[in-house]
Amino acid sequence: MEQTGSTTTQARDRGQISIEAKVSDLVRLGIIGLFAYWTMLLVAPFALIVIWSAILAVALFPMFDALSRLIGDRPVIASTAIVIACLVLIIAPLGLLAVNFAEAVEMLIEKLTAESFALPAAPPVIREWPVIGERLYTGWNQLAGDLASNIIKFQKPLLHVMGLVIAKLASISGGVLSFVVSVILSGFFLAMSARLAETIHVLANRIGGEKGVGFARLAGTTVRNVSRGVIGVAFLQTFLCAVCFAAFGIPARGALTFLVFILCLIQLGPGLVLVPAIIWGWFTWPTSIAFAFTVVAVPIMIVDNVLKPVLMARGLSTPMLVIVIGVIGGTLSYGMLGLFLGPIVLSVFYELLRTWAWPAQSQNELNDPEKVHTV
Repeated sequence: MEQTGSTTTQARDRGQISIEAKVSDLVRLGIIGLFAYWTMLLVAPFALIVIWSAILAVALFPMFDALSRLIGDRPVIASTAIVIACLVLIIAPLGLLAVNFAEAVEMLIEKLTAESFALPAAPPVIREWPVIGERLYTGWNQLAGDLASNIIKFQKPLLHVMGLVIAKLASISGGVLSFVVSVILSGFFLAMSARLAETIHVLANRIGGEKGVGFARLAGTTVRNVSRGVIGVAFLQTFLCAVCFAAFGIPARGALTFLVFILCLIQLGPGLVLVPAIIWGWFTWPTSIAFAFTVVAVPIMIVDNVLKPVLMARGLSTPMLVIVIGVIGGTLSYGMLGLFLGPIVLSVFYELLRTWAWPAQSQNELNDPEKVHTV
């Protein structure tokens, strides 16, 4: 009986200790959760900039690594040079482009307000075309007159919509400033890239083991592929279009260039702007100038078909729909910064989800030499 009572007492003591241990664990978790919540509140205003800076650092790391080796393993100098180059070659043109686009929209609203908006009349040269010239000339002028009157008739709804557009464009200066801060912060990440890579490797290993490390590498590869193959090619085509528009004196070239950039980001290409511009040029300019513009514009429209397979390392399987949703959703949610952040984040999520859901298929693709990611 005494032995049974002693066993019961010991069991009760063990149960009490177990309950106290669980309560202690809950208290610790509560304290950690509370501090994590406060930390999130403090970091939240800067989270978007920090995330974009990290993405920039991952995308620019191959260039940084090559430059650092070239100058004798000097990461600080290499990161500083890359930051300056990004500010000069990307941020400044992007800021001017956004400002020109805002000015073009503002001028359009002023014309609508003053009821002075009118579509251009058909060029007289169209009347000289055989068979369809006279009809096309008359129909053009009728359409232009009716369309102008309809625009004036629906002036108030159009002004309301344009007002919303202007309100959205008012955040452009803040977006450009966020870009500048992100580029500068990415330079610090690049300078500390070795330590940060080791930290990410340890955290990924603690969270998911070898599979977590593989996911981290896949995320980095996807970031580089999307940055080079989508955003990089979009920047290049937009720059070429801007130079072409400026050289040939295209009207409203700021707004058209910004539209080209959006179309390139969502994988539609600059053809939706360049083809109408070519048609307009043949109607408006002398034949020699229109022919020269066509010769310059056509290669710009197809340059992405050559560059994307090279820059995207043949391993990215992200559908165009994911990139389109990322561009539109990112822009609506976070403005100008989300324009670039959205497609990258969604592409990374898609690739990770695809690898997690179909591991066998993903492993076969990784083993295929034609689809090996460049890490």
